[in-house]
Amino acid sequence: MSLRTPLGAAVGRGSARNGVHHWWVQRVTAVALLPLTLWLLVSLIQLPLTDHAAVVSWIGHDWHPVLLSLLVLVMTWHSQLGVQVVIEDYVHRHLLKTLSLLSSSFLHVLVAAGGIYAVLRIALRSP
Repeated sequence: MSLRTPLGAAVGRGSARNGVHHWWVQRVTAVALLPLTLWLLVSLIQLPLTDHAAVVSWIGHDWHPVLLSLLVLVMTWHSQLGVQVVIEDYVHRHLLKTLSLLSSSFLHVLVAAGGIYAVLRIALRSP
């Protein structure tokens, strides 16, 4: 039997509100993905996708590289948040959970960097 109060047992175990920020960021990235995805779909429908030169010139034209880069960033961030929740909920061994979270974070950063590099490489080469 412990003489500690429930508050005393809970103090020092972390904030009870730390999940709210994660939840909000997931919702904000989901909302940000809606217009970006709609823009991409409408733009791709209007393009002749069989013509490589047309797609390359579209990527390098106006605000398209900026919007594509934003889409890549927001999509990978949203994906990383979702994968993090799945790992935290279903992986119970501490070492495996830590390694999985680190691997997921590094992989998502690598995917985001690769996507932005691809967009910028095409955009800077197009006339």
